[in-house]
Formats: sequence, C-alpha cells, structure tokens
Amino acid sequence: MQPPSPSPGKLISGLFKSMRPRQWTKNVFMFAPLVFDLKLFQAHALIPTLLGFVMLCMLSSSVYLINDCADVAADRAHPRKSKRPIARGDVPVPLALALAAALILAGIGGAFFISTPFTVIAAIYLIITTAYSFQLKHIVILDVIVLSSGFVLRVAAGAALVQAENFSPWLYVCMSLLALLLGFGKRRQELVELGSHATTRRILREYNLPLLDQIISIVTGALLVAYMMYSFSGAKLPADHSFMLTIPAVVYGVFRYLYLVHVKGEGGAPDELVLRDRPLQFVLIAWAIFAVALIYFEPHGR
Repeated sequence: MQPPSPSPGKLISGLFKSMRPRQWTKNVFMFAPLVFDLKLFQAHALIPTLLGFVMLCMLSSSVYLINDCADVAADRAHPRKSKRPIARGDVPVPLALALAAALILAGIGGAFFISTPFTVIAAIYLIITTAYSFQLKHIVILDVIVLSSGFVLRVAAGAALVQAENFSPWLYVCMSLLALLLGFGKRRQELVELGSHATTRRILREYNLPLLDQIISIVTGALLVAYMMYSFSGAKLPADHSFMLTIPAVVYGVFRYLYLVHVKGEGGAPDELVLRDRPLQFVLIAWAIFAVALIYFEPHGR
C-alpha cells in the first residue's frame, strides 16, 4: 500500500524548504568585491551584483535539491536529516529533480545575460558543488576544501560582475581561510552530535576530535594573520592604516564562533548560527558599518 500523496500546500512548503533559503546567506560573499573595490554606490556595479546574487541562489538551491535526492537513503538513517522533506517523503524525488533542472536552466541562462565571465564562474561553481554531492564529499580533508572553494568562487563571481580593479588578493586568502574554519567547525560539530551514530556518514569515520581541533587551531591563526596583513597593506584602504582598527572586531567574531563550537556545542550550521546568535550578529554589523565608513570616507593612499 502506497503512502497518501502530500497536499499541494505541504508539497510547495517542502520544495521551498528543500531549496534551503537560509543557505542563500552564503552568497553574500559575492558582495565583497563591490564593497572593497569602492563601487558600492555605483549602479552599474550594484545592479549586476544583485542580479548575480539571485542567479547564484538558484544554482545553490538546485545543488541542495540534487544532494538531498542523491542522499535520500542515508538521510533517512540520520537523526536530524531524516526530517528533511525529501527524506521524509513529503517531496517526490522526480519532482525535486525537475525543480533542480529548472533552477539550473534559469540560473545559467540569467547569468549569460548578465556577464560571460560570471557565467563561466557560475558554471564552475555548479560543476564543483555537484561533484561534491556525488563523490568529493566522501574524500577526507578534500571534502572541506571543496566546500571552501565555493566561497572563493562566490567572491570571484562578484569580482567579475563589478570588473574589480583593486581587489586585494589578501581578501581571497581571508575568505578561503574563513570558509575552511567554518567547514571544519561544522565537521567537528557533526561528529559531536552524532556520537555513536557517526558511522551513518562515511566521511565522519575519517575524522576525530583531536585532528579537527588541531586543524581548526591552525586555520584560526592563519585567518587572523591574513586579515591583519590585509588591513595593513590592502588596496584602496585608508592611508593612515586606520583600517587596522577593525582587527579587534574580527578577533572577537572568530573567538565567539570558537566559543559557540567548543563550549556551547553549536556550529553544525554556521549560516543558521549567524542568524540566531545576537553577539555574533552585533559584531558582524558593527564591523560592516565601521569598515564601510573607513573605506569610503577616509583618504586613501593606495
């Protein structure tokens, strides 16, 4: 006997949840070149970036749909992921794949009309993240590196859209290290949460807490040093090096994240963590306001 078909309302809700709209916050990284290349208030750069953001949201949602369809059997054995709409049976796999195909066509098609370089980067992002869903996520260490590359590609996509002229390479380094920190922090939290059930995910068998803690320590130190180097020598920053005043906010934000991971037992979903932790939200907003004020209203020497 087949289970009853879900109602249209439940089906639409399930599809929307499977697109993971909260994950769209990751695409905010593509606005970095717009801000740090001093083009935030230029319509010819702002509008393509906003449109590109929408295209990347479509493509990232398509990958999440494909991933949930590929992992439906494993997700049903997972204590938390079993509640996902596709794993729970609220959304049929063929329908989810059809929506994913439609999002890919819309995302790549829209990207083509915005910018050719952006289209190439978006296509690379789609290929890499899809390969991650099927194979790369099962390769230890490389799994997190591949996830982190998605953040770098988002930044590169933003740079292509605004035709960035003085976007500091140090920012690519900072973005890469931040993504690695969040990725390994997520792996650590997954390992802690699942405990004896960690064997339900093949990749978690390859990790242990001492290894992850050591990697997180190395990446944290490298991230803070890279940001300090950027704040001192980055392009289009204040000539008096006043941008270094933003360093304490970054240090607090990183240490707050580590506190949430190691003490509060959070960090499994960094995007959701930012949306619910008030101190982290406050320091991010304060940093953004202060950074923009320094970049746009201080005299520049580089």
